[in-house]
Amino acid sequence: MKILRKKRVLLIMFISFVLVLFLNTNWMAWFYPIQYKEEIRAQSQSYEVDPFLIASIIKVETNFKTSKESKRGAIGLMQLMPDTANWILEQAKIPNTSLEELKHEPERNIQLGTWYLRNLSDQFHGNEIVMIAAYNAGPGKVSSWLKNGVWDGKLETVKDIPFGETRHYVQRVIYYYNQYVKIYDTF
Repeated sequence: MKILRKKRVLLIMFISFVLVLFLNTNWMAWFYPIQYKEEIRAQSQSYEVDPFLIASIIKVETNFKTSKESKRGAIGLMQLMPDTANWILEQAKIPNTSLEELKHEPERNIQLGTWYLRNLSDQFHGNEIVMIAAYNAGPGKVSSWLKNGVWDGKLETVKDIPFGETRHYVQRVIYYYNQYVKIYDTF
């Protein structure tokens, strides 16, 4: 008898927990959290880049873990290649920033990564799908794909991207972008 009563109590508690979870309007945010919101928001406003796009790229690149370094040498939250980071520092005229700082300092890494996204947006006339591909493969490769008719720059034809890594990267970033936009009313 006591065992049945315990099972009922546990069942009621479980059902109550599930109801509270699903009635809470932001329950999906538990599964898709966004870290460094203030830093992303500030850089998003500064460079006029969609904050959900920045968050999606960070999610795919490092899952919001700082101090990451890829096998190819990309550093920090937004996985900037050292040559690209040095070029951004020079172009954006951002003083007194070392690659070591970029690797460990989320705010500075987000600043450079967002500046670079703004630059890619300007290069590719605001086409976010092409921007995402260029962020991964480089603007030169993506420009040649577009110029040679290999890919037309549309989401519907992402399957035509010749690099599997870039094709998969674009799909993942768009997936997280769509999740974030659905879950969060505002950034």
